[in-house]
Amino acid sequence: METPELALAISYWLHMLATAAWIGGILLLGLVLYPILEKALPPDEFYRLVHKINRRMDPVGWLSLTVLTATGLIQMSANPNYGGFLSIENRWATAILLKHIAFLGILGTSAFQTWRVAPELERALFLKAHANPKVNPCTHQARIRQLIWINLLLAILVLVFTAVARVA
Repeated sequence: METPELALAISYWLHMLATAAWIGGILLLGLVLYPILEKALPPDEFYRLVHKINRRMDPVGWLSLTVLTATGLIQMSANPNYGGFLSIENRWATAILLKHIAFLGILGTSAFQTWRVAPELERALFLKAHANPKVNPCTHQARIRQLIWINLLLAILVLVFTAVARVA
C-alpha cells in the first residue's frame, strides 16, 4: 500500500519540527543555559534550577522522540529502498540501520536521565534541604551533563546517517 503524498508531506514536516525541537533543546541546555547558570548561581540554586528546567524540558523531549519514531516509521516504509525489517541490501538500508541504532542510544540515555538520574537529583535536593545539608547533588548534575553530551553526539550521528541515506 502506497503512502498518500499529503500524509508523507505532513510526516516530513513533523519529523523536521521534532528534530529541531530535540537538537535545539539539547544545544540550548548543553551549550548555553547550563554553562551560564553554573557560573552565575551558587551551587544549590543552580541544582534546583536545573532540576526545574529538566522537568519542563522532559515532556518536550519525549514528545519529540515519539513524533520522530512515528514519522520515521512512516517515511521508512514509504521509501523505495526499504526492503523489510532488518533487510540490509543496500547503502541506504545500512545507513538507516546505523541511524536507528544511534536513535535507540538516544532513547536509552534519555530514559536513564528521566527515570533514574533526575529522581536521584530530586532526592539529593530534598535531603540537602530537609535532612542532611551535607548531601552533594553535584554528582547527579554531572551525570545529567554527560548524558546531554552523549545525546548530542548521538543526535549528530543520526543526522550524519540521514545524510548518507539521502545520497544512497
